[in-house]
Amino acid sequence: KGYAPAEQHKEQWHYSGPFDIKTGKSLYAEGGEDYSSVTCDYLLKKMKEDKSVVAITSATPTVMGFTEDKRKEAGKQFVDVGIAEETAVAMAAGIASNGGKPVYGVYSTFVQRTYDQLSQDLCINNAPATIVTFWGSVFGMNDVTHLGLYDIPMMANIPNLVYMAPTTKEEYIAMLDWSIEQNEHPVAIRLPGGEMISDGKEVTKDFSKLNKYEVTEKGSRVAVIALGTFYQLGKEVVDDLSDKLGTKATLINPYYITGIDSELLEELKKEHDVVITIEDGILDGGFGEKISRFYGPTDMKVINFGLKKEFLDRYDVNEVLKENHLTKEQIVEDVMALMK
Repeated sequence: KGYAPAEQHKEQWHYSGPFDIKTGKSLYAEGGEDYSSVTCDYLLKKMKEDKSVVAITSATPTVMGFTEDKRKEAGKQFVDVGIAEETAVAMAAGIASNGGKPVYGVYSTFVQRTYDQLSQDLCINNAPATIVTFWGSVFGMNDVTHLGLYDIPMMANIPNLVYMAPTTKEEYIAMLDWSIEQNEHPVAIRLPGGEMISDGKEVTKDFSKLNKYEVTEKGSRVAVIALGTFYQLGKEVVDDLSDKLGTKATLINPYYITGIDSELLEELKKEHDVVITIEDGILDGGFGEKISRFYGPTDMKVINFGLKKEFLDRYDVNEVLKENHLTKEQIVEDVMALMK
């Protein structure tokens, strides 16, 4: 109230990064493709092809790139329930149960508001709705009431829900396409933090075969299971470890947060001494603990890398990564110390 550009363009100014107070223009370069624009483009095309596709938001339409002009284009196939995440998930469950294809886009930090509906409305009924979780990352929002670090423990332990973690634009679109068209599971997709990576590779994986990880670089001694955002970090760790060990380390893209690939994990025992997991969220109740529990009764050594459980506030990302041993150098150092 009192700042003319914000009064004239309320939606645009609901949130703003640093800007020039005289002109109202952002101090950072804007534009270009990101996960929001990619989602919007995909869904608008899908809506025109299939009238049963419905996009749902809870007062954050641009989370999926739906600016006012895009909402008009979508018409009745775009629903904004207001600041009521509970209503959004309950509605998605109802639409899915009746043959529709709902896609609910939500920032990770707001998932906690609808935990009850995720469990009671969506998953108990096994309603095949799609939830896209944005900014579930240390690279996302960073003040204490808007943190995207806790969605994995919250969502990945609800029965029936399939929670997935793409590492690139291409993997995301393939997962989204599969999720919308299948009718067996409630599915959530956790988008990577940081800049969107697009490698142009065609994704041919059959996502209906749940919890099947992919070995992207085959090696021995050390296996790195790098989830979502931190897949690229895992790749860097594998390259560095391979130089130091004198033998190629193994890199794995797990894709699935909610389940373990028992067959692959069992196979790793034959030629590996250490398995490390890297995830972009808190460790308590997270993805890595599932892997540790699997190897608990065996001789396999496991190290879980992620964030400690705490409330951060207006943090510096690089400082937080160092404090949690989430730099390439620290991870390699910890692994090499274990190998001695």
